[in-house]
Amino acid sequence: MSQSAVLDSFIDKWRSRWPEWSLAERFVPEPQRLVVLAWFALLQEFEDIMNIAGDPLPADAKLAWWQQELRDWAQQRSRHPLGRVLEPVRAPWAELAQALPAIQDARAMPASLDAALAGLGDFAAAVVAVEAVLFGRGEPADAAAVAVQWLDARRQAAGSAAAPAGIEAGQWRAQLLRRWPAKPRLARAHRVWSRLARLRLQREHAGKPVLAPPLQQLWHSWRAASGGA
Repeated sequence: MSQSAVLDSFIDKWRSRWPEWSLAERFVPEPQRLVVLAWFALLQEFEDIMNIAGDPLPADAKLAWWQQELRDWAQQRSRHPLGRVLEPVRAPWAELAQALPAIQDARAMPASLDAALAGLGDFAAAVVAVEAVLFGRGEPADAAAVAVQWLDARRQAAGSAAAPAGIEAGQWRAQLLRRWPAKPRLARAHRVWSRLARLRLQREHAGKPVLAPPLQQLWHSWRAASGGA
């Protein structure tokens, strides 16, 4: 399989989990769209490592491989097809590699929401630091919004094991929603993705189908892209 085909397979996997993006991406500048997709596909690889079911050793080995790959990106070397798109950007890849073990720790049942957010703090900070370079956002970003989004991804995969002991599913969803900013300070593309992920959680919590109707997806994507609440 060609490098281009492999790259497309990673991007298509992310798109299959986020079908809303076919509408939402029109609010992302066209020159950024491939980089955005490659970046989100990379984050999905890390999410899958966090959410491994069963024996964690293969996922942990994959994580170690990614750490080395990201360190190589910092030296302008890449092996993975996603690196062909991302590695030319001189982002803090080594710092992201350093922060990756936090996603292993996130598999454990947290003591509290604050503890779970703190555990992902360095990783979330590394994510927004990379995005500041990828997407040219100079002002401080909201790493906490990224951490909440990752806790929700963990919730979807692990169910009650993702919440503190004694916290029911509805209570955990409500806690995450309260801490998830409606107007996060993030790069535009991630702001839109965050809004769509939060919308899914809101709808699930209200007992509605997770995917909103297309017109609602468009409205939320536009509001997020424009910086509106």
